[in-house]
Amino acid sequence: MKSFDSLGDMAAHLLTMATAEAVALHHGLEAAAEQVELTAKGEIGTYQDAIGPFPGWAPLADSTEDQKARMGYPAESPLLATGDMQKSITHEVQGLEAVIGTPDEKALYHELGTPRMPPRPVFGPALMHNRDRVERLIGEAAVAGILGGELTDAALGYNGPQASKT
Repeated sequence: MKSFDSLGDMAAHLLTMATAEAVALHHGLEAAAEQVELTAKGEIGTYQDAIGPFPGWAPLADSTEDQKARMGYPAESPLLATGDMQKSITHEVQGLEAVIGTPDEKALYHELGTPRMPPRPVFGPALMHNRDRVERLIGEAAVAGILGGELTDAALGYNGPQASKT
C-alpha cells in the first residue's frame, strides 16, 4: 500500500492517477473508434447480413443496377459508386465521446431508408461487429489508467489498449 508524507503528496498522487486514467481511456476510445471506422468503410460495396436490430441489405433494384452500369460503376456493389461516400467516413474522439460518421448527406438516406429505398445501415452494424473488441479496448484502457499506465498480468487478459489485435 502506498503511503504519503503529507496530504499534498496524496493530492498530487490522486491528480496524477486521474490524469493517467483520462489519457488511457482516450487512447482506448481512439483505438475503438478507428476499428469501427475501418469496419464501416469495409461494409460499403458488399451486401450485409442482419445483425442485432439492424436489417440485412436488400438487393439493389434492377433499375439501380442498370443506372450504375450506364455510368460505369461496379455491379452488385451496394452503396458503392464513385467511392466518395466510403472515403468520407471518419471518426473523431473528444474526451470520452467518439463519433464515427460521414458528412455525405446521402448516407443518412442509406442508413435509415426512404419510402422508396430500403435501409442499408452501415454504422450501427459496424459497431455491432466490433462490440466485443470495443468493450475489451475500453476495459483494458480503464485498467491501464487505474494502474497509472502499468499493465496487469497478461494471464488475466489485460495487456493494454495497444496490445488488442483481435
